[in-house]
Amino acid sequence: MRVEIWSDINCPWCYIGKARFERALERFPHREAVEVVHRSFELDPRAPQEARPVVPLIAAKYGLGLEQAEAAEQRIADNAEAEGLAYLRSGRDAANSFDMHRLLHFAAEHGRQAELLDALYRANFAEERSAFAAGRLAELAVEAGLDGAEAAGVLADPDAYAEAVREDEATASAMGATGVPFFVLDRRLGVSGAQPTETFTAALEQAWESRTVVPLVTVGGSSNRSSDGESGEVCGPEGCEVPQR
Repeated sequence: MRVEIWSDINCPWCYIGKARFERALERFPHREAVEVVHRSFELDPRAPQEARPVVPLIAAKYGLGLEQAEAAEQRIADNAEAEGLAYLRSGRDAANSFDMHRLLHFAAEHGRQAELLDALYRANFAEERSAFAAGRLAELAVEAGLDGAEAAGVLADPDAYAEAVREDEATASAMGATGVPFFVLDRRLGVSGAQPTETFTAALEQAWESRTVVPLVTVGGSSNRSSDGESGEVCGPEGCEVPQR
């Protein structure tokens, strides 16, 4: 069984949702028969390359004061830490993620996609040094077990793996995904948002037990009512801290 996960490194709920899904997968009796593939989804394809602090972006997007925006970020940090994830409470930044996605496709060809994704999430949400700093992506590629010179070559060529990223995004659009994380099990069952672990467990069981071709059914929604981990939060046009334009 294949599970495809559309996500963006800028998305904190993708970071949290990944941990919740992996906890469900650890308990799944058929986990050795599950292939996990990470797909590309840019929250803001027009974002600048230069990193910008997230809290002012939250404030500007939602018309909040800086203290309110900081409180919203701290609530996300609480959710992350509840899942055992490190989260930088002193502030993080955001920038264009297209190169990250290109590098993830390169890593997939070398069997190191999961390792690179973990390194990218850790750098973006848990470390003081920005994941978008000059030379940082090549360093993270090496940390993930990839050849540094080859990774640098990919990053230096704007066309390398660009089409693969766009194909992932086109597929997500065709499936009706408007936010991430978005989980698709055998192209038959969709789970939208950072759902509780129990929801992922039920989805894995349902997909395993009904291994016949059926239309894609989506579980969960794109609600961000309370940022309390109970509503299946997604990052998308109406529900994430990263600006859409």
